[in-house]
Amino acid sequence: MKQALVDDTEDVSLDFGSEEELALRKAKIRHPLATFFHLFFRVSAIITYLFCDWFSNSFVACFVTILLLLSFDFWSVKVPTRAASTEAEARIFWLGLIICPVIWTVFFFSTLFSLKLKWLALVIAGISLQTANLYGYIHCKLGGHKSTSRATSSFFVTADVPKRQARRTAEDHTEEHGKTGTR
Repeated sequence: MKQALVDDTEDVSLDFGSEEELALRKAKIRHPLATFFHLFFRVSAIITYLFCDWFSNSFVACFVTILLLLSFDFWSVKVPTRAASTEAEARIFWLGLIICPVIWTVFFFSTLFSLKLKWLALVIAGISLQTANLYGYIHCKLGGHKSTSRATSSFFVTADVPKRQARRTAEDHTEEHGKTGTR
């Protein structure tokens, strides 16, 4: 009986992972290549936008280069999401995801107020692509994945309803006129 009492009051250690593992998760970047490319295309597009006039006199070449960098970023940003397993990587990911649309918004107002209207389309594309990434990841982070699939399926169902109703109406109209022999 005394033995059972001793066992009940004994300290039990809970294993939440080793302290070393926890420290590694907080401080180290485990996927440097994915983290690098997450920021590379974003920062390259911004730097190219700022200094493109110095390197090239061709508006079209600058426009295409920046748009390609923005597109590569839009495509490649999904890779670091799966790889961001440390706090440092997650912080870099989210800061890059949030700060860049803000910078493109500043570019929008500076382009608008300086009346460089030919650059406005490019800046709007930058804002659109960067904000779409930000919106998508915030939506997924907040658990919107399920509601997104529900909304998508309901969109396709409701988009298909008028087509089905039109088909039924046409079939009813044909049957109705077919029976009477008049048109």
